[in-house]
Amino acid sequence: MASFEIDGVAVVTGGASGIGAACCRVLAARGARVVVLDRAEEPARAVANEVKGVAWVGDVGDEVAIEAAAAAIEAAAGPVEVLVNSAGVIQVPLPPEELAMSAWDDVVRIDQRGTYVASIAFGRRMALRGRGAIVNIASIAGMRSMPLHSYAPAKAAVIAMTKCLAAEWGRSGVRVNAVSPGYTRTPALQAAIDKGERDVTNLEQNAALGRMVEPDDIARAVAFLASREAAAITGVNLPVDCGWLVAPSWHTYGGVRPSRS
Repeated sequence: MASFEIDGVAVVTGGASGIGAACCRVLAARGARVVVLDRAEEPARAVANEVKGVAWVGDVGDEVAIEAAAAAIEAAAGPVEVLVNSAGVIQVPLPPEELAMSAWDDVVRIDQRGTYVASIAFGRRMALRGRGAIVNIASIAGMRSMPLHSYAPAKAAVIAMTKCLAAEWGRSGVRVNAVSPGYTRTPALQAAIDKGERDVTNLEQNAALGRMVEPDDIARAVAFLASREAAAITGVNLPVDCGWLVAPSWHTYGGVRPSRS
């Protein structure tokens, strides 16, 4: 089997839509037996049927349920070799005094706590076996100041968590990495664009490549980090952002240079 292929069971949390669904498709195409773990049952089944995988209903914020799911999935499908933590919710950009604490709590519960809960449930089993790869979906929001007062800190925590777990489990053969997507054309972001909550022109023009990220761009990076090609890579946070992180400072000098072709 080619080293870029994925051998064994791969669990994708939040796999029913957006980046998670794209990860399910790419991992399945690379040879993984995919488990789509999501709290939305019917969409999860639809993706699982598409990739010839298995759907599993679960709420990543519930540590008891996810621990039980990890045990049941391994009993039914075999050892989990890859975990992709993609379950997440987004936040409307509001001033902090207008952001309800219930909304703040929901984002932190899924994006931060859920990533940790799933990592522990599946990662501790990987560590005991001496092998495995975890890829967390963080965000460029966790790397810059933004008016996202729950989402950005939660994603920053995911980046820190990735580094902590990479060191914790490295000698046990478990690699833990993160991918930080830029503005990605997921159904959730597209809905925000359609509602006028995001300006697509700004999203594109603030990236060095002049476009938004597509879910498949993220999924291919995830598949690389999960594969044997990345055998010596752990504890990294890989931005996949079409150059959004490097472009904004150029506005001081008139903007990113136009195409020369």
